[in-house]
Amino acid sequence: MKLPSYISLLATGELAARVQRLEALLEQCTVCPRDCLNNRLNSELAACYSGKLPIVSSYTPHFGEEPALSGTNGAGNIFFGNCNLRCVYCQNYQISQTHKEQIKNEVTHERLAAMMLELATQGCHNINFVSPTHFAPQMARGILIAAHQGLRLPIVYNTNAYDSVEVLRLLDGVVDVYLPDLKYAEDEAGYLYSKVKGYKECSRLAIAEMYRQTGAELVLGEDGLLKRGLVIRLLVLPNDIGGVHESLEWIRDTLSPRVAVSLMAQYYPTNQAATNPRHILLSRRITESEWLRAVSALEEMGMENGWMQEFDGAAYYYRPDFSNSDTPFKDIRDFRG
Repeated sequence: MKLPSYISLLATGELAARVQRLEALLEQCTVCPRDCLNNRLNSELAACYSGKLPIVSSYTPHFGEEPALSGTNGAGNIFFGNCNLRCVYCQNYQISQTHKEQIKNEVTHERLAAMMLELATQGCHNINFVSPTHFAPQMARGILIAAHQGLRLPIVYNTNAYDSVEVLRLLDGVVDVYLPDLKYAEDEAGYLYSKVKGYKECSRLAIAEMYRQTGAELVLGEDGLLKRGLVIRLLVLPNDIGGVHESLEWIRDTLSPRVAVSLMAQYYPTNQAATNPRHILLSRRITESEWLRAVSALEEMGMENGWMQEFDGAAYYYRPDFSNSDTPFKDIRDFRG
């Protein structure tokens, strides 16, 4: 069995060195593109309301990820509290935007490592950190501790893509699978609906760095589970607010048409999108025609690999890469479970 990359870094001492460099960024916080410069090592809270220690809302085997991550035993999801975005439609807003409540879920690095080992004992196929951006140094410290205690599962970085390139470079070889959600193709929507500046450039630079590390190839084990790679999620929003066509065009032209894409239909109005008249464009589910336009964009762009949800969002279907087999390449609508 091929070991995760962080085991090699552990053996040489490089993993510990990376952790120290990441933690140094907390002193004047530049862990994400907000660059709030608050001293999180000295009990100050960053703009995301996060401090020195990680906040874990919950951790559990999870079966709602893409099939190559969930497998039969589930992905080992660790849900961090708080977030560096403030999405008005966040489906996890109860944990991402309630910092006064989430502070109660602060844990030590040792406890975070113990959670990883518990999930491994339960048979999970990977450790999937959900919303890790603002806790990337703490995540890395937890991985270091857990690796010393026997953790050997792939690390999944499940992010909103508003990430620091400097941080991602320090995570090279620490993270095995990048799972970014590319939310918007232009900055105005990022500011209006997620309350951050420069989302387009920051997310694209971040994903380009992820691609530099992994390339377009998905490395699957003999069990069919994802061991290494990049999967870009695109959640289809009402009224094409996310700009799916533009994002796919950027992925194809700047990265590669072979990059795996996960097209998602599961949007529903919640949080402020469900109640605030200012966000009326997000106040409904997507229509079938909106979904079919997004699927057509996949076909138009010639995207070769990835997953898509059924229109009701109930299941994922994988489109395998048949380029090195005798099986003919499947039509965009002909996905295999």
